[in-house]
Amino acid sequence: MKVVVTGGTGFVGRALVVALVARGDEVVVLSRGHGAVAGARSVRWSPGERGGWESELAGAHAIVGLAGAGLFDERWTEARLREVRASRVDATALLAASIAERAPTTTFVNASAVGAYGMRSDDAILDESSPRGDDALSRLCAEWEAAAEPAAAAGARLCIARLGIVVGRGGGALEAMLPAFRAFVGGPLGDGRQWLSWVHLADTARALMFLIDNEACRGVFNVTAPEPATMNEFSTVLAATLHRPRLFRVPGFALKMVMGEGRADALLTGQRALPTRLLKEGFTFRFPRLEAAMADACGRPAQRG
Repeated sequence: MKVVVTGGTGFVGRALVVALVARGDEVVVLSRGHGAVAGARSVRWSPGERGGWESELAGAHAIVGLAGAGLFDERWTEARLREVRASRVDATALLAASIAERAPTTTFVNASAVGAYGMRSDDAILDESSPRGDDALSRLCAEWEAAAEPAAAAGARLCIARLGIVVGRGGGALEAMLPAFRAFVGGPLGDGRQWLSWVHLADTARALMFLIDNEACRGVFNVTAPEPATMNEFSTVLAATLHRPRLFRVPGFALKMVMGEGRADALLTGQRALPTRLLKEGFTFRFPRLEAAMADACGRPAQRG
């Protein structure tokens, strides 16, 4: 079947495209013209602009929206937040409008984030029915999700995938943390009690494919592993996986000085989100536990016992 993917050359998108190609799907990647994936056809698009890419939507069994500028790549200046918003909200709005016009009966799986629940410092367990937060990150997620709704109103089956922190080789948060741990200076951020709703890269791709394939799935789904971890637990497992000590802790004030307050606050807080709806629909995780996920992501054998 034909699947169209935006953001298909990014960390998560590439893993999804590789998996779709491996099972024999016809995959069209809408991209800015870089980082082609073997076996997929690339079509140039510029988020926010109409063009020839829209003709690819007709006849597509599913369309997956994963495009978006990185939230943690730069300080959260007003200009950067506008860029992040445009790459997510505006691009999704245009994609949804095009789906409504050209492929109103398709499946539309669009990314969001567990940041929708807000930057939290409590231990509350969050599922898809939990209330949204009221900070900059959760408001961005709310706009991002709302931008996809016109496709559903036109008849498309819409699934919103609220992604957690994706753990895998070659990108994501883990790639940013590895150098410090390998240099024996890694450790938790802040007090370490904040929750990380992580998910392995392979399970992220598998969950997105599950939403593509299962016609009964509609609405919001947390794409997170069933056992979230605190920052202390996450850094302890990473250190053990790399056979390194966990000696240092990065104080919150230092992180804010280096990264800026908004971006640092997002790392010093978290969400304890569970994949309640995915599990209810019958999805099974290949990496439900952090130890095995981290070992695979770091290219090391999983510890037994």
